[in-house]
Amino acid sequence: MPTPTPLTRRPGRATRVLTVNRVSRYKAALAALFLAAPGLALAEKVAGAMLPDEARALEPYRYRVDRSYEDTLKFFRAVYPPAKYPRKQIANQPGLKAVHIENPEARPGGWDGLNVYELKGETRVFVLTTPGKKEAPRGR
Repeated sequence: MPTPTPLTRRPGRATRVLTVNRVSRYKAALAALFLAAPGLALAEKVAGAMLPDEARALEPYRYRVDRSYEDTLKFFRAVYPPAKYPRKQIANQPGLKAVHIENPEARPGGWDGLNVYELKGETRVFVLTTPGKKEAPRGR
């Protein structure tokens, strides 16, 4: 039988002293960290732009998304709110829908905008990048 912990007296009540080792204190925090870690890795980053986890590379900066066009736009509305990242409809023809999402905080080497479009039933995303600084050639 375990030995009881010492009692401390407060006016009108008796309580037990908490005896918790250091590892036990952080179990909840560690559990939350391990449960949240896979969620952080779901979205892929390209030139700093977040893409859905269903995005598959076709060419450099061009991705096919295994979601519907509307679901892909919902993802980008959640990640990049329209109030901060303006949108412009590029095309709306039979068989083709396209929206441009502008990055107002574009930096050299980062993403300048996203073109989200649906063509022949496939949703695709093209990441527009801002050219980075060119390094000067080194002398010999």
